[in-house]
Amino acid sequence: MVLAVLCGYRLLIRLTLHKLRRHGFNTRRVAIVGTGQVGERLARSISLAPWMGLNLLGFYDSHPQQMNLQGEKRRLPVLGDLDQLIEDAREGRIDKVYITLAFSADAQLSELITGLSDTTASVYLIPDVFMFDLLHARSESINGLASISIFDSPMDGAWSLAKRAEDILLSSLILLLIAVPLLLIATAIKLTSPGPVLFRQRRYGLDGRSIMVWKFRSMIVQETAEGVRQATRNDIRVTPLGAFLRRTSLDELPQFFNVLHGEMSIVGPRPHAVAHNEQYRKQVSGYMLRHKVKPGITGWAQINGWRGETDTLDKMRMRVEFDLEYIEHWSIWLDLKIILLTLLKGFVNKNAF
Repeated sequence: MVLAVLCGYRLLIRLTLHKLRRHGFNTRRVAIVGTGQVGERLARSISLAPWMGLNLLGFYDSHPQQMNLQGEKRRLPVLGDLDQLIEDAREGRIDKVYITLAFSADAQLSELITGLSDTTASVYLIPDVFMFDLLHARSESINGLASISIFDSPMDGAWSLAKRAEDILLSSLILLLIAVPLLLIATAIKLTSPGPVLFRQRRYGLDGRSIMVWKFRSMIVQETAEGVRQATRNDIRVTPLGAFLRRTSLDELPQFFNVLHGEMSIVGPRPHAVAHNEQYRKQVSGYMLRHKVKPGITGWAQINGWRGETDTLDKMRMRVEFDLEYIEHWSIWLDLKIILLTLLKGFVNKNAF
């Protein structure tokens, strides 16, 4: 009861502040140091979030560049150089200062921070690393020393345990439900084609570590000394039963044992053959960042249509783009959404050969 009242009180306060700030009340006067790309991006972000109560006065820069914010009716003024900023802050004309200078301006940055320490303005540093394409960017403190992640996994600590619990619970349940189909498929493979029932292949897993992934065998001929060749339409190596298994994704059912063993996850980027990894990591920017999480049986790329044969570089780039988008926005709810969409869209895949 007490918790509900406190939550309701906080929500009421937040909504009230949002309404006041939208009408110009309870605002903070803000200045941006630096007229480069980071400064421009920050100014746009502030203009799109009036509920934050930030009244952007303008820019300060020793070497100002022309600013022209898209969607703004007027140019934001360059109010002066860094000495002028310190003076205005000392006079109490500025409540918050956002510094967007490049790391290369370290001497200038040090002098500015020293000067602003003699004011009552709150000072924030927005480093130019945010102009890169980051993966799950966040800040953290290491014994009081601030750090910013450039490429990171969202699944660490408690979230890693939650993801693992999800995988154990769901894969155990699914394996119980599909025990009879597994046995029937294994028997059919044994009766229709000589050779082992299961096929295993080395893939890259979490953090690029080597894992062995299991599938029902769907081909007569497997990997040779010539390397790995991706299956194509009308591939003579694929058995009639194998074609059905691949088209319906039933050949991937043994990978639930990989999930239970901890090598894979139910949801994640699909694992590619090692030979393909070595090829595409040289051709697709950010390709290896897919391995910041465990590979999955289904994924964000797959439910968005990027599944099956990747016979062009553009197709692989799109698959990687969706994989990285999944990692960036990962949550338990997103996993459940992907699983649900996989079930709703069915297992039939016209691009699988």
